[in-house]
Amino acid sequence: MKKFLFLFSVVAFTACNSSNDTTVDSMSSSDSTVTASDTTAYQYATDYSSKFEMGDPKNVRTIFDLYKDWDNNNLDNSKDKFADSVTLIFGSGDMMAGKRDSITELSKTFRNTLGTVNTQVHAVVPLRSTDKNEDWVLVWFKEYRTDAKGKKDSTEFQETWRINKNGQADLLYQYQQNPPKK
Repeated sequence: MKKFLFLFSVVAFTACNSSNDTTVDSMSSSDSTVTASDTTAYQYATDYSSKFEMGDPKNVRTIFDLYKDWDNNNLDNSKDKFADSVTLIFGSGDMMAGKRDSITELSKTFRNTLGTVNTQVHAVVPLRSTDKNEDWVLVWFKEYRTDAKGKKDSTEFQETWRINKNGQADLLYQYQQNPPKK
């Protein structure tokens, strides 16, 4: 199951082009790393990276601290978890990019429009791109919200966070799915 989640996260994370016979790296069966191999050809080549290994679990802690501060509406506690410059690309199609203080203030304004928020994490994978020398954290979760009038709602999310060399989040790619209509 761990290998499946790892492979799925690598596939979900990497973009592809239409090359039909490109040799790329393959997953080692002895551990959870992706290693160089000239023997496996796939229909698609990756345009970012296919060289990943399991990342540092402390990066998960950084992201979970951000989620806990979001749930508790204590975003000032999260400031130091973000890099000086941050880019957040949301599943809604919206994007925020700028300095940490500006992003924090905009996030606080939006968070104050919500009532109670509770995050239920389904899965998390810390990754390291060995050829790019970058750390990432992939998280699948459901966010439950109750507004000031008591209306309940929820959304499924998949987030891909990049963690810089200082252990701070500097980039987010978010994908979301609203629950099916009954």
